[in-house]
Amino acid sequence: MTFNNRAAFVTGVAHGIGRAIAVGLAKEGCSLALADLNEEGLCETAKIAEEIGAKVMTFVLDVSSEEQVNDAIEKAIYNFGKIDILVNNAGIYNTFGKFVDSDPKQWRKKTEVNIFGTLYPTHKVLPHMIGNGYGRIINIGSVAGIYGIDNMVDYSMTKGAVIAFTRALAKEAAPLGVTVNCVSPGSIDVTGHNPMPEHSFIGHAGTPEECAAAVIFLASDDASYVCGQNLAVDGCRKKV
Repeated sequence: MTFNNRAAFVTGVAHGIGRAIAVGLAKEGCSLALADLNEEGLCETAKIAEEIGAKVMTFVLDVSSEEQVNDAIEKAIYNFGKIDILVNNAGIYNTFGKFVDSDPKQWRKKTEVNIFGTLYPTHKVLPHMIGNGYGRIINIGSVAGIYGIDNMVDYSMTKGAVIAFTRALAKEAAPLGVTVNCVSPGSIDVTGHNPMPEHSFIGHAGTPEECAAAVIFLASDDASYVCGQNLAVDGCRKKV
């Protein structure tokens, strides 16, 4: 794939899909600004990327804080001279149960992280990308936002919003040289011990690297005519 010495800002990189995205971009020669609230996991990912040869900055931040996000992006642009690629991967889904029994505090937290944590970085970096006439924005959705998943109602709502945001913003940004796309994972096994054969017609869960491959393609120059799309990486999901 073609990257031409790009610089990327990636959120939610402490483990799983986010780490795989960071490592994949490092292998493509990108400079990386990596952000996560989990400092230990963030540093582990940064070390892996640096060992590959990438230039790396790290930011311990909460993506639901506009101030923290803006400060980190300003520092990344100052250090690298640009941000070509933004991957909004940070998100939470850490409750499971019937909506009637759910806690409004959890709705609010998911909204702040999953929705505002996508809006804030995009809002900050987009004028910079427009000014350069080039940008790749990739949001991480979920099959929950496509189908709706019972016992994950609030999470499904937030990821549906991310998908809709992607499609709408793509129409504004495309004429200005910035593509906006979304990748929606299905069941991804981040442990290596949970195959989840019942979730897809392929018969097993995906890996973080398989999901990251889609993100890396969309971030590349090879995806120059792909815009406003939501790519489900779900093994031909069974709607469960």
